Amino acid sequence: MIQTVVKRDGRIVGFNEQKIMAAIRKAMMQTDKGEDERLVCQITDHVAQRGKAQMDVEAIQDMVEIELMKSSRKDVAQKYIAYRNQRSIARKAKTRDIFLDIVNVKSNDVTRENANMNADTPAGMMMKFASESTKPFVDDYLLSSEVKTAVAQNYMHIHDKDYYPTKSLTCVQHPLDNILNCGFIAGHGASRPAKRIETASVLACISMECAQNEMHGGQAIPAFDFYLAPFVRLTYIEEVKYLEDLNGEDYSQLYDEPLIDYLKQPLDGLKGIDRVRQHAINKTVGRVHQAMEAFIHNMNTIHSRGGNQVVFSSINYGTDTSAEGRCVMREILLSTFDGVGGGETAIFPIQIWKKKRGVNYLPEDRNFDLYQLACKVTARRFFPNFLNLDATFNQTDEWRPDDPKRYLHEVATMGCRTRVFENRFGPKTSIGRGNLSFTTINIVKLAIECMTEEEREARKLGKAWNCEEGKEQRISLFFAKLDSMLELAAKQLDDRFQFQKTALAKQFPLLMKSLWIGGDKLQPNDTVESVINQGTLGIGFIGLAECLVALIGRHHGESEEAQELGLRIVTYMRDRVNEFCERYHHNYSVLATPAEGLAGRFTKRDRKDFGVLKGITDRDYYTNSNHVPVYYKCPARHKAEVEAPYHDITRGGHIFYVEVDGDATHNPQVIMSVVDMMDRLNMGYGSVNHNRNRCMDCGYENAQPNMKECPRCHSHNIDRLQRITGYLVGTTDRWNSGKLAELNDRVTHIDDGEQQLF
Repeated sequence: MIQTVVKRDGRIVGFNEQKIMAAIRKAMMQTDKGEDERLVCQITDHVAQRGKAQMDVEAIQDMVEIELMKSSRKDVAQKYIAYRNQRSIARKAKTRDIFLDIVNVKSNDVTRENANMNADTPAGMMMKFASESTKPFVDDYLLSSEVKTAVAQNYMHIHDKDYYPTKSLTCVQHPLDNILNCGFIAGHGASRPAKRIETASVLACISMECAQNEMHGGQAIPAFDFYLAPFVRLTYIEEVKYLEDLNGEDYSQLYDEPLIDYLKQPLDGLKGIDRVRQHAINKTVGRVHQAMEAFIHNMNTIHSRGGNQVVFSSINYGTDTSAEGRCVMREILLSTFDGVGGGETAIFPIQIWKKKRGVNYLPEDRNFDLYQLACKVTARRFFPNFLNLDATFNQTDEWRPDDPKRYLHEVATMGCRTRVFENRFGPKTSIGRGNLSFTTINIVKLAIECMTEEEREARKLGKAWNCEEGKEQRISLFFAKLDSMLELAAKQLDDRFQFQKTALAKQFPLLMKSLWIGGDKLQPNDTVESVINQGTLGIGFIGLAECLVALIGRHHGESEEAQELGLRIVTYMRDRVNEFCERYHHNYSVLATPAEGLAGRFTKRDRKDFGVLKGITDRDYYTNSNHVPVYYKCPARHKAEVEAPYHDITRGGHIFYVEVDGDATHNPQVIMSVVDMMDRLNMGYGSVNHNRNRCMDCGYENAQPNMKECPRCHSHNIDRLQRITGYLVGTTDRWNSGKLAELNDRVTHIDDGEQQLF
């Protein structure tokens, strides 16, 4: 006898025979003979009594269809079958409409889900077709009914769900020395080891491009300066040897001679070996600069993932104090400052300066001059961002200043904010590791559900409500709901891991041969199970500010009580995640989710379900993770003090932003002040946003407020260059509606010309 029914969205509900009876009656009404109540009851009883205890909707409808065909009313069976087909077509209409939007190059939140992907090109359209076709397969065959229900009801979002069936991993920090020193095989051709800086630069690009096609997330180089430094020396030696051939002299004493720095200097007045040395240095610096220009150009033009997206790339650098490493950093920064093409700001790679006391932060540090240059470049080009190696949670006892491979023990980050460092199953390092997959919880919806109907009505009308009344009950109920959702997210990520681990090493020929830690020990037909646990599984959250408003009426930027509750919520998530690590034997971590398409999707559904609630669902987006809302006007110091404590408890990734008003190009001191603030407040990762206009016709850029006409070509096709989550997008045309609304709401934290934050 049927007792429960599995609905199409995965929910399990009690069996209701009235629904069968209603469907049969509708079919009968479409015939000439009309209704037959006796037959309706007879068929309903047969189906109910002969069915299994739990059945899905389609199986029940199949039984009804068979019973009708066996009856004398074949005409009803025909109408019933036709009705089922019509309902099936109606359910598919949404997919049809999505496909037509792609075909007709409509700009909406589906085609603009990822601002870094051009969904208007043929390759981009194919990717969107594949993506939207794959998601229902995942729902039907790879998700548990509980997870499917949670996703359908807006409690949870599974990131990169369309890549789920591929078993791919999210991202990886490239051990580039493996590629540069050993070469690799990609496709039908083999790349030999590098011997000069130009080749090293190209191989760095190819490594990230090839890996991007094997993964669904970003690619990063954790120690760009250390990895490329040896090839600066090889290039220098090559230039010295050229002079040996030219002059018929032996200059071999210069090959391994220590150099203080690689700086271009005039040759006037220099003679003998001094002139040879400086000439070789000058030529080397020129070649390194060209190699860095080529690297940046390639990372902004080489397309991956079927030809519709440039590689989502990041590079970390800053702590190599060798002359060669400094040369790499100086020239990548100078090339970035100059821009690409007609002087445009490079979108990729995301550049990350690794700030470290004793290395590059204090005036007496060896690389302090390069830190100053990095701040100057950021003031004009948004990058580099700043990673604080001095934060307590970014340190390790293994790091020593005299270790030539100290970069192995330095945290590196990538993309919007992904951080991988702690490791229960191997060395504490970022290199050769990455995130496996992550899932985000809608904590705003959990909080809204804890409000009474009266409280929601008050919020809809914008009326004040007594937050103290029932507050403890709301908070207690919220934590119960959060706990349940955390359990479900952890189980879902473990289910995905169990699926990912069955992939064969040969499915990821570059990743498992040269990049992922331990992957080189696998044979082509071995599964990746033994090595992927070195990666992390992230449980993210979105909208802490709106969650707090729903619970106690104020967000953490405007209330100390809200800040205490916010920290309590995220700390609870961290503690439960640590428990999951022990239970499931994975590297779980809490992620401050970099919501892009999700920022508006969660909100749109919650607004439909609960109405427009002031301070909660009244905007087109939820606030990014634990950030103070972008519309809340406050000093940079206050924003930093509020957000700083969350960095230690969101070790899966976090970022801090300050918005600067006006032109920061000639004010790098503002950037240095932000880094000082990060240092004092033990923050992990951050950067600065500022004005940057771009002419979409000729590429001209400036920071003039509200530029309407390009001074170079007089075009009126002007757009703003801005970060969307952690990366830049060349045009806001590719931003979805939620993120556009957020961009328009952003307020500044430092006024034009202000330098001191304290």
